[in-house]
Amino acid sequence: MSSHAVQSTLVELLDVYWDDPVAFVQDMLDAEPDDWQRAVLRDLAGHRWVSVRSGQGVGKTALESWAVIWFLCCRPNPKIVCTAPTQQQLQDVLWAEVAKWLEKAKIRRLLKWTKTKVYMIGHEERWFATTRTATRPENMQGFHEDYMLFIVDEASGVADPIMEAILGTLSGPENKLLMCGNPTRTSGVFYDSHNRDRKRFKTHKVDSRDSARTSRENIQMLIDKYGAESDVVRVRVYGEFPKAESDAFIALELVEYAANATVRPAGDTLHIGVDVARFGDDETVIAPRIGGKVFDLRTYHKQDTMVTAGWVIATAREMLQQYTHIRRVVIKVDDTGVGGGVTDRLNEVIHEDRLYDWTVVPVNNSGKPTSDEEEHYENRGTETWATVRDLLQESFSRHMRGEAPTIELPNDDRLIAQLSQRKYRMTSRGKLALERKEDMKKRGLDSPDRADAVVLAFVEERSLPFSGQRPAGW
Repeated sequence: MSSHAVQSTLVELLDVYWDDPVAFVQDMLDAEPDDWQRAVLRDLAGHRWVSVRSGQGVGKTALESWAVIWFLCCRPNPKIVCTAPTQQQLQDVLWAEVAKWLEKAKIRRLLKWTKTKVYMIGHEERWFATTRTATRPENMQGFHEDYMLFIVDEASGVADPIMEAILGTLSGPENKLLMCGNPTRTSGVFYDSHNRDRKRFKTHKVDSRDSARTSRENIQMLIDKYGAESDVVRVRVYGEFPKAESDAFIALELVEYAANATVRPAGDTLHIGVDVARFGDDETVIAPRIGGKVFDLRTYHKQDTMVTAGWVIATAREMLQQYTHIRRVVIKVDDTGVGGGVTDRLNEVIHEDRLYDWTVVPVNNSGKPTSDEEEHYENRGTETWATVRDLLQESFSRHMRGEAPTIELPNDDRLIAQLSQRKYRMTSRGKLALERKEDMKKRGLDSPDRADAVVLAFVEERSLPFSGQRPAGW
């Protein structure tokens, strides 16, 4: 192919497939990605950091090789670094897969494959993909380019110092990271990408049971041998992190299942949870719920109590217009600190506008649990979180029995992370206690404002409609 023909082909590839790796894979590699592979490729085109945890045999190596070839052909002067914990995984599995797809690719005459490098013919020094085993941080350093992609295979097995070196290298706006692997550890950068750092990543989970590529016989063998809830099956089949090291109060898998469930909004009551911001970077969050369905959250920054009350009223009225069968509105407000002013203003509006079917329930999370739960939980906040945890567990258990779910949460990465990353401890009195927000912030986490609003939306009513006084005992 002449130099002019190469240049013309590259311009066309850049123009047509820059933001469409799925079409590139279909047209240039003659492959048809699975639904989850399509979603990951699209996220990689539109976002900087993507993380995929999966069971075995779902096609993640093919996905990684497609990403290598797409980025090579659809970015000018790119540098792509592929890494894995072992030389065998990197060379014999991932790099061999790249070679396999290049052999039949329509753009194969543009690229040259060697045992350690794939490069654009005529641009060997600046336009290439290469391999580096994840054994030393310095292996990941020294790469600088406007368009750069790091692909980390079996990412759960890559040590933190090496991952930190990779993250430090990816400083440009068009520098991207794709991490894939079985979720073998409940610590490290890969684990954090699905938990505490989830808001920075586009995350995906792939269950081997949902893939047409996997062996049903092998899956059943693992379940029979190790047990359906064993860590081996969780990691190798479900694509879930093992339970052994986790001390999260609500398991990530419960939250993710609810975020992907569909539940009909049933019942005649609109519940609204309101978590009021206390500090500059915190959010005020409004969480509407009808039956088991929690609707998209409304989030605000730096609003005074009057404005917050106005947003709550506006949210309720908007929901009533959309769901005309609703007869009652119950608003649950975190009443500690500045939340008390929101409670007072809401009660004033309800009284002035004669909204007799509206109720405001102030909730003190630091207060005592209800009398029948006092022996189990340290405070009211732990009790309310436990209620949501149990509801999520029951919905997930129904799913495992082949029944319909009962809880639907917004598919909101920050909400999912906040619900699943809060820890718990056992007090000296044998009671469960949620991790304090101050301790969460010491771990570098957000205040769980979105999670608290959703939890408040599920608080049981313990007050009558407005009577001019705050209900006692809250």
